[in-house]
Formats: sequence, structure tokens, C-alpha cells
Amino acid sequence: MPHAPADAHIRFVFHPDHHPAGLAITTGATADVARSQLHDHGFRSTGPTTMVLARIDREEPHYTNLATEQLRRYGFTTEIDRALQEEIDTEWTWGNYPMPWCSREEIRAVGAEAQRIHDDIAEGRLTIHLHADDGLTTVAVGSYATGVRRHVHLHGENHLRQQTDIAFDTEAEAIAEFHRLYSVAVRPGPAPLTSLEQAVRQLLAGKPRSATEETSGPAAELPVAEPGEHEAFLAVLLGEASRWEKYRPGDEMTIVSHESLTARAEFDHEARHRSDVAWKIAEYNGPVGERLWHATFTTGTPVPLIRAMLQHLDAPPHAAAGHPDDVLRDAAWHPASHSARTTWEAPGRNMVFESTPHAVADRWMLYGGEDLDRAAWHIRLSDGVPQDLLAQLAETAADLFPSPTRPSSRPRPAPTRGLPAAAPTGRARGR
Repeated sequence: MPHAPADAHIRFVFHPDHHPAGLAITTGATADVARSQLHDHGFRSTGPTTMVLARIDREEPHYTNLATEQLRRYGFTTEIDRALQEEIDTEWTWGNYPMPWCSREEIRAVGAEAQRIHDDIAEGRLTIHLHADDGLTTVAVGSYATGVRRHVHLHGENHLRQQTDIAFDTEAEAIAEFHRLYSVAVRPGPAPLTSLEQAVRQLLAGKPRSATEETSGPAAELPVAEPGEHEAFLAVLLGEASRWEKYRPGDEMTIVSHESLTARAEFDHEARHRSDVAWKIAEYNGPVGERLWHATFTTGTPVPLIRAMLQHLDAPPHAAAGHPDDVLRDAAWHPASHSARTTWEAPGRNMVFESTPHAVADRWMLYGGEDLDRAAWHIRLSDGVPQDLLAQLAETAADLFPSPTRPSSRPRPAPTRGLPAAAPTGRARGR
């Protein structure tokens, strides 16, 4: 094709309502040619000069970069906003990816396959007959309008949805096998859209946010610990009159033990990336007893959440803190139930408290970000965590995202020795 003239210009920026979706703003005499190229890379028109790229595999920066390289080869002038360029240059990793043996390119290939299936369903090429919950994720059976492998079973949600290895000759055979595998869990039609699927489809259709979202103001900035905050908190924890004692076997790790010998915390000084575990905290049923529960905190976890847990271990409050669900409901967090888990989302849409009743290792999770897989930080708690400690964490998390109808803070228990109630923290930042 001929090179585009110099007045054809495409500017790429983040979508203001959904990270990391992107917008392409096209101007110039041959903008229509550029828009055709962008369409091949997944961009969809939302106006005479704007196109949006929104994917369920969260790889918008990568595909934006590919589109930019191709447009430049054809002579178009392109511009990438600085924040988007920084995201393109960052090789982030999924925080909860179930196939850790995959390389970055293999993970991207799995996401691309999930995106293809999503698009086939959304655009009517793949009809879903039935769905079910297998106890861990959503499964489904469907038929393609054309093709050799027409009748298929699907497994997973969002960026993890895949087609199973077995294809069926007839729709009846595929449905019969699906009933045999999932029995009473089978439900008619497709599963309800996930929150990510809903957001992506609204963006691609160019639909505005709901009236509630429009009038609620901008999303609250995600609180994230700045570099050095955890080290500063550790120094406070081990200060004078502290009931925590330090044992440091090497330069990389500091281990502290409570004087009761029933609680222990480990801090990794080498943790740097947002998915790295910085803190491990556990409680035991005696000085030489078995572990009752454990928790992990990644590098960006706000210090108040770590302080809340250690303060509870140091001196549990005399008064019951209530149930975490009640705490979050009072703070105007939004609940959503799934057969395998329950989630509570902060008013700012940037923090989630999730419980999985049948899990043992990750019974509860609290994370900052729109979804766990790309969270800026997360806390994982095992089965056995006391209910009042969960409520205390929920209370602390709620105070990080105060509701307009609720004061930003409520009375706290008196601070314990060595754990001041409010050590200064750095400026909140988000990704």
C-alpha cells in the first residue's frame, strides 16, 4: 500500500475509565486508512476520530505497541502518551497465574486464545448452549456456526478460558457429555458475564458509564506503600519497649518473634517487584505448638494493613470487632456472590476483599487493583484466621477508601507498646 502523507497522525492514550484499555485518536487526510489497520489489531470505532482497544487478557499495551510499529512502517505519524509508553516498557507478571511454568510469550498466547473465544461468543460465531460451575471455575458447551471442530467444551473465565482437547461430531453428543460430566450443576445458556467482560463490551460499544458512575466522581487513588515504608515500619516495630524481638540470620531476611512465642513475622529486604512477598506472618497455638494460620503481604501493601495485623497479635482487642461483611457493608463496599467465592469491592473500585469458603491456603484475599491477576499488591490469608482479625483488616481497608456517607476514620483501640497507631506513611500512588 502507498505510504500515508505526513498529515495522518494517530495518538495513543490510556482509556480514562478502564485500565489498561487504550484509545487511538486519528486525524489527517488518510486517517481512514490508519483506522483500517487499527481495526486489524483489535481497535473498534467509538466516534469519527476515536477507536478503543479493550481486551479480556489485559494485553492492550502490547497490542498497541504492535499496531504502532506497523503504522510507522506504513509512514503514519504516531504518538504514544508517556504513561502508556511506561506500561508498554514494563514487563509485568500476573500475580495469580495458575500455570507458573509458562514463559511470558506462552502466557500471552494463552490470553490471545481466550480473547479469540471471547470475540467469537460476543460476535455470534460461537453459541453457548449450557454452562456450569465445576467448583473452581466456569465451564460451558457450545457450537461454532462453521468449521471442522464445531461442537466444543470450554473451561475457565476471562484470560484463562480455553477450548478442551476434545471436539464432538454433533451438538447432541457434546451436550450429552457435558451433562454427564457436570450433572446437577448444569444451567441453560451462557454464564453471566464477568465484570471484566461487561466492562470490555461496554467500552467496545462506546457506551458511557452509568449515571451512578458519572455522578460518583473520579475513582479514589489506589494506596500503595512507597519504597522504604516497610523498612521504616519494621524499625518502629523493633523500637524501645517493643514486645517483638529480632532474629536476623542474614542480610536478606529479618525474623521477629513476639515475646509470647506464639506469633512470628518474616520480612524480606530483597522483595522489590509488586508480586514479591515482603512479609510472612503466622500464629501458633503455643511456644512449640502447631501453626494455626498464616498470611503473606506483597511489597506494595499499605503499612496500616500490616500494622493492624501485628497490633492484633500483640494485644487483641477486648471488644469483638464484628463480622467483616458487616464492616464492609457499613463502609458502602459492594458485594458480589459467586458459587465458589464472595467478593466485596471498595467504593473507589480499586480494592477488593475476597473470601473462598472451600479454600485452605488462600481462604481470604485482600488486594489493590481492578483484579487479582494484575493487582498492585495483595494479602493472602489461610484458613484459621480469627474472625475479629478479619474484621480489623476489613475496618482498616475501609478507612483507606472512606465512603462519602461515613467518616474517614473511627475510634481505634489504644495503641500497644511498640506499635504506634499512626506512623507517618508516604504519598499514595497507583499503577
